[in-house]
Amino acid sequence: MNQTPPANSASPNGAELRPGQLDGAAAPAPPKTATPAEAEPRAAAAPTPAAEQKHFSLHLAENVAAALSYLFGWISGLIFLLVDRRPYVRYHAAQSVMVFGTLSVLLLVFGDFFLGTFLPQAGGILLVLRRVVEIVWLVGAVVLMLKASSGERYRVPYAAPEAERAAKAKG
Repeated sequence: MNQTPPANSASPNGAELRPGQLDGAAAPAPPKTATPAEAEPRAAAAPTPAAEQKHFSLHLAENVAAALSYLFGWISGLIFLLVDRRPYVRYHAAQSVMVFGTLSVLLLVFGDFFLGTFLPQAGGILLVLRRVVEIVWLVGAVVLMLKASSGERYRVPYAAPEAERAAKAKG
């Protein structure tokens, strides 16, 4: 029986065969290795783990980061305001903090925490006002996220001047 030796097995004389190499066939030339001068640009381009840890970056497009600053209300706005340094993202993050921070205070005032304790007989009206603020929150979040993701610098009337000031600050 004539058998071909399996790949990477030793030939009868003890030499190791490469895949696809028949016994007695000439071995192909080893691949050319790069000289140290050629290898340096590739090594210099690859960042080291220590360098990666020094610079924290979200690696998000500006419009995506700006839209995400509205996702969880003033909390996500505050996170992006503290982390991201791009003016467009900072503008939307500051606007998010202003708009949803104000709506959060209104929810506390109209809830049982504040007015509900002092005016228990006005519970029905306060509940309606609270639901209106919740609907404004949801609609505002969706509209502002869509505007920010499309690249528009939408101006909420009273929050925009403060947002522009925060976007210019180097915080």
